Amino acid sequence: MSEKFLELLNISKTFPGVKALDHVKFDIYPGEVHALVGENGAGKSTLIKILSGVQPPDEGGRIIIEGKEVHLKGPMDAIKRGISVIYQDFSLFSNLTVAENIGINEMIEKNQRILPWKEVNRKAKEALAFLKTDINPQDMVGHLSVAKQQMVAIAASVAQKAKMIIMDEPTSALSRSEVERLYEIIEDLKKQNIAIMFVGHKMDELYHVADRFTVFRDGQYVNTVDAKQTAESELISMMVGRKIEVQSYLGEAKGEKKAVLRVENLCKSGNFKDVTFEARAGEILGVTGLVGAGRSETMQTIFGINTADSGKIILDGQEVHIHSPKEALDHGIAYIPESRQTQGLILKKTIRDNILLPQLSKYANAFGILNNAKMRDAANQWIEMLDVRPGDPNNLALQLSGGNQQKVVLAKWISTNARVLIVDEPTNGVDIGAKDEIHKILRDIANQGTAVIMVSSELVEVLACSDRVMVMRRGRVAGILDNKDLTQEQIMNQSVS
Repeated sequence: MSEKFLELLNISKTFPGVKALDHVKFDIYPGEVHALVGENGAGKSTLIKILSGVQPPDEGGRIIIEGKEVHLKGPMDAIKRGISVIYQDFSLFSNLTVAENIGINEMIEKNQRILPWKEVNRKAKEALAFLKTDINPQDMVGHLSVAKQQMVAIAASVAQKAKMIIMDEPTSALSRSEVERLYEIIEDLKKQNIAIMFVGHKMDELYHVADRFTVFRDGQYVNTVDAKQTAESELISMMVGRKIEVQSYLGEAKGEKKAVLRVENLCKSGNFKDVTFEARAGEILGVTGLVGAGRSETMQTIFGINTADSGKIILDGQEVHIHSPKEALDHGIAYIPESRQTQGLILKKTIRDNILLPQLSKYANAFGILNNAKMRDAANQWIEMLDVRPGDPNNLALQLSGGNQQKVVLAKWISTNARVLIVDEPTNGVDIGAKDEIHKILRDIANQGTAVIMVSSELVEVLACSDRVMVMRRGRVAGILDNKDLTQEQIMNQSVS
């Protein structure tokens, strides 16, 4: 194997009261995909910040690039040394063109006030051509799809002559076909001898792209292993410090599963048409399909975020008319959105405030004054029940890992005692240990008689948790299948046929 492009030795990072990294190491070779894995809170994001020049390591840590020890003085220094980061949100300027986004780092580096447009457009075209994409350099980035925005971010790295690209959760918002295209791009980058540091949680994707894995746990280095010689169960055990098997939570609910919610011929122009299904007490109805199939739009309409053009929503045999989330809550319908950070939580509020937000009136006296003691006790009950860590109700939501943030969102809506609980991508971006805990929580909720509707793009998750599976395709229901000996192939056939 060739010389290492990057080697990190004895890297630590201490924040007030927290040791985020404790003497970890990492290395990567040109043309290699090296996956950094670990649970939320393992220290992956902190390492990315150090590599991108955003944060310096503690004294004693060594960063060696192409055989020379360096001290990164900031993000531009990292870029000049060949390190480029593609974050989950891509860090693009939506009000600028594709070409401007690709050329802006060079403008900042050279302290230019006016871009040399001819040169910028030439470089943008070359980078986009390398990715075999038809994106127009003059398109506004804000008008592009998520997948095309990711292409622009990768093109910017290529234009910067990156020798190492860090991809942080690169598939979190992509459809299956878009993920396949990303795989092809990664292969092309490898052929150009570009190193890829891949950070993610989805096991099938990690094994598809990675040559090696490095595992962090609780801010410490655990091991570096060859991907082809390491079983998935072994990798998961290294990540969580215990053995975790893929659990199935089917067939646990007892008694008759009575229809609580029935949707008949629900339509919303441009989103979905003639959607009909029922959700039953004591079961989990999985809803899946390709991105753009109308899954989330349907659930948001049931919750009153959008208004249907036609069709019926029936609860316990009675038609209801829902025009707002408050009306949905009044009818016993709760909805947990896909994005916990932008839609599910107020990040600068405490865990307590987030959990109790939908029902603050329960803790107020006749004059509207809140009873802090009652609120604290109620929040502590949910924190303990869902094992939110750290468990201090006064901690801010932004201080929690992704998995624990998701538990707070679950507590927020479970505490409303909803009879129908809709959860949209409940484990998106959470680690394998938290994912298993969330699956168990959803099954426990169903077992208590709640009708749970779980929207998910992960077929393994759908098969592990759902009693029935509703497949949507191009805004319509393609089929509703009993989850008995159901396979991923059968679901995919319904999604694309």
